[in-house]
Amino acid sequence: MECAKAQSKKQSVVDWNKETKMATISYDSLKTSKDEILKRIALAGYDSDSFLAPDDTYANLPNCCQYERAKEVSSAMDMSANDHSKHSNKMIEMQNDNPLSAVFDNYFALKNALVKTDGATASTSGKNLSTAINEVEMGKLSNDVHIIWMKILDNLKTDAQKIADTKETSQQRQYFTSLSKNLYEVMKISEQETKTYYQFCPMANEGKGANWLSKEETIKNPYYGSQMLSCGKTVETLNK
Repeated sequence: MECAKAQSKKQSVVDWNKETKMATISYDSLKTSKDEILKRIALAGYDSDSFLAPDDTYANLPNCCQYERAKEVSSAMDMSANDHSKHSNKMIEMQNDNPLSAVFDNYFALKNALVKTDGATASTSGKNLSTAINEVEMGKLSNDVHIIWMKILDNLKTDAQKIADTKETSQQRQYFTSLSKNLYEVMKISEQETKTYYQFCPMANEGKGANWLSKEETIKNPYYGSQMLSCGKTVETLNK
């Protein structure tokens, strides 16, 4: 907990009660937020109701600093305590579904709706994506994925909700640009069973260009739909 306190001491104060094993947080709401503080605390190895620490970070805490975790977290940690080094986060992920699968699936559904210039379906997909983002079990993410996820989480939530709040495809496509860019950051380091193609249209985003992710190598442009369906190219293949 000392690491988390040190990282946020300029903007907040975290008081840890050793007897109750609970923390009290005080912070300047003009400079930071509760979520930002809890994210840093989670990265230091401590769970909260909002964010779960990566399993390997928790495992590296001194014995005196470890605590009883929620069942869904502890079940993944119930390995041989004397031989933890032989069990990687990748092995944990292999035993469970990818915690981000629902996020990826709903993103692709949203992309397909924009390819068809279907604002109503895109709005519904945005709502489903928003729900999936909020339901990610972060304690099941590997450490490297967890770090990236927490960095992009707020932006993902904002973009998904903005897309859900409108049926105008022109507006949805604006938020889809940044949504795709951020989701690429976590998708490229997250193990998946199939290839994903990172594609680019030079005409989108007012000529600045914009990317998107696709399960198909064939170009189907979500920024222009039938107007320029095949405009673009694949710039990177993930999970080769």
